[in-house]
Amino acid sequence: MAPSSVVVTIEKPNKFSLVEINSSDSTLLLEKQKGVSPKQFTWFLFLKANRVFACLSWLPMAFKTMVSSVKKRVALSHVSEEETKNRRLYRFIKLFLAISILALVLEIVAHLKKWDLSIIRPWEVQGLLQWCYMAWLSFRVDYVAPMVLTMSKFCIVLFLIQSLDRLVLCLGCFWIKYNNLKPRINGDAFDIEDASSFPMVLVQIPMCNEREVFAQSIAAACQLDWPKDRILIQVLDDSDDGNLQLLIKDEVSSWREKGVNIIYRHRLIRTGYKAGNLKSAMGCDYVRDYEFVAIFDADFQPNSDFLKQTVPHFKGDPELGLVQARWSFVNKDENLLTRLQNINLCFHFEVEQQVNGAFLNFFGFNGTAGVWRIKALEDSGGWLERTTVEDMDIAVRAHLNGWKFIFLNDVKVLCELPESYEAYKKQQHRWHSGPMQLFRLCLPAVLRSKLSVSKKANLIFLFFLLRKLILPFYSFTLFCIILPLTMFIPEAELPLWVICYVPIFMSLLNILPAPKSFPFLVPYLLFENTMSVTKFNAMISGLFQLGSAYEWVVTKKTGRSSESDLVALAERESKSSNEEKITRRHSESGLEMLNKLKQHEETTPLKKRNKLYRKELALALLLLTAAARSLLSAHGVHFYFLLFQGLTFLVVGLDLIGEQVS
Repeated sequence: MAPSSVVVTIEKPNKFSLVEINSSDSTLLLEKQKGVSPKQFTWFLFLKANRVFACLSWLPMAFKTMVSSVKKRVALSHVSEEETKNRRLYRFIKLFLAISILALVLEIVAHLKKWDLSIIRPWEVQGLLQWCYMAWLSFRVDYVAPMVLTMSKFCIVLFLIQSLDRLVLCLGCFWIKYNNLKPRINGDAFDIEDASSFPMVLVQIPMCNEREVFAQSIAAACQLDWPKDRILIQVLDDSDDGNLQLLIKDEVSSWREKGVNIIYRHRLIRTGYKAGNLKSAMGCDYVRDYEFVAIFDADFQPNSDFLKQTVPHFKGDPELGLVQARWSFVNKDENLLTRLQNINLCFHFEVEQQVNGAFLNFFGFNGTAGVWRIKALEDSGGWLERTTVEDMDIAVRAHLNGWKFIFLNDVKVLCELPESYEAYKKQQHRWHSGPMQLFRLCLPAVLRSKLSVSKKANLIFLFFLLRKLILPFYSFTLFCIILPLTMFIPEAELPLWVICYVPIFMSLLNILPAPKSFPFLVPYLLFENTMSVTKFNAMISGLFQLGSAYEWVVTKKTGRSSESDLVALAERESKSSNEEKITRRHSESGLEMLNKLKQHEETTPLKKRNKLYRKELALALLLLTAAARSLLSAHGVHFYFLLFQGLTFLVVGLDLIGEQVS
């Protein structure tokens, strides 16, 4: 029998036709494959039609579900406290919205009645409505259009200047990558066998009511690879919850029993927020024995070799005041909000911090994951409580005193991104109001300093004005106010490259440091425009010292851990015996154990709800109104941009982005 032969045996072949295949070259199978019966083709068409009808039937169901979800969100949500306090901008947007709706009604009536007012003479006007429309057109052409055109040209110039600055930063980043420019360690490394060759390092972990993350941050700091007698860890607890204080004390005690040099500090008078906490800790007598201080916020988890990667850079460079490490995010893929934040922060560290550190030896301290030379802090006046950005404040004052900074892009410290829009919004408000407070306070000192003219210009015009003031100003004014306004004033219509080509190109540059985020290019562009209302409001609050500028809200944490953290935790737990756990538990006082039990029995969880954001909702209606007006004029890109930007504002205003509370 040939190797390719196949024998098929069927016991009851009454209803079957048998085919014997003796060769793999048989053409019978080919003919069978080529032949497609009309019945099969008909069933194929029916299948495709069924899928189409299923998709069409799904669309109204999805729309109905979305509408019901929105209704439920509106019914269950409540307006945030920030919205009730800051009403100036909201009132302006409401007034603008009312005028836009009135103008849209007039335009729709004119469109339906086909008024061609260019050939109508004044005595031919019929009715009050047509007369009002003619008066509006005349007033618009003579007075409104020139003013809007001037404002739009001004904002476009600012937009182009800021885009040029971002392009230059990206080119600087490419130059660093191409030439492999990295900070180098001067001199030899520390002698591992001689512990006395290691400098004295103080590690500070400021925290305030951060129940979810305190244990993992303390554990990470206690496992830093550094001689035990050359390091001291300060846990700076500003919590006002007595039970939480006992839990943190218990965690500190357990690590102290393992031989870690760690202490717990709690202030009785908790003023000045984080700056006051750090200032109080630096006032301890034993701090004078230490040369460097590393600072980690409560959600940061440094690798064990962090100090060995950062502190040696100070060796042989007495003018170096700060070594800043990069942040890495354990929850960057948690939801759409964290993905968009990751894009922004990757650009901030990869491009802004790295380029400014490499070419200017100056950048804003990120407040955590950095090591300071204590002498630099003391020479610069120490921590001050005058703004909500104490990290930027001390960095600017150190720069004015001639201290240099370096940024290590390869050294990463794990931390968390805020997962809810409420937490992110409050964080961004603080980050954008604080720099304006600081600019007002430190401008005289900058002008009087001994810095070169070029460094003064960089500090004033680039660091403060362009990146902290102009960016939120033109983003909000150009894309949220002027663009919808030009739909009702066609004489001042924005060119296509302003609303499409340049923003997409700049968004592409922003995404380059996080290439995996490329599919989120369009959501990122729309979301950044949406956040401009928060940043603009914060910038105005800080610049004019309004009440909300001095608000400090600790960013909510969830206490997430990466896979490597979980593995390390399992290893640590396996190393510690059950006897140690029992001994530690018995060493606790009865009061501590009683308080822990009361915490679980008496404390009732607060009811959490998603919130409504009125400014975002009002802007959503404004942009959708402008989109409807652009539809009458058969605008292409303008209509789609306004439509999707309005829908983005609607999603954010209903708090449908980020963490959802059921």
